[in-house]
Amino acid sequence: MTPVREEKGKAEAMVDDGTLSIRVNGEHRRVRGGLTLAGLALELGLEPTRVAVERNLEIVPRSTLGQVRVEDGDELEIVTFVGGG
Repeated sequence: MTPVREEKGKAEAMVDDGTLSIRVNGEHRRVRGGLTLAGLALELGLEPTRVAVERNLEIVPRSTLGQVRVEDGDELEIVTFVGGG
């Protein structure tokens, strides 16, 4: 039987495979442990220098995206800058 944990009213199966359970722009994802926010942006196909990240309702300075590690349960909003005219 797989253990289940309640997270904000939703039951999610706990997985002990070295991955973390996070939400990105409202969607559930599993990512590998030790991943930085810059690494996550790259995995999502985004250029870290062209994104703004809000983590658990706090803006993360772009200069720190390479040092800040994703943690289990993080809720992230990631937006990209689009140029043009």
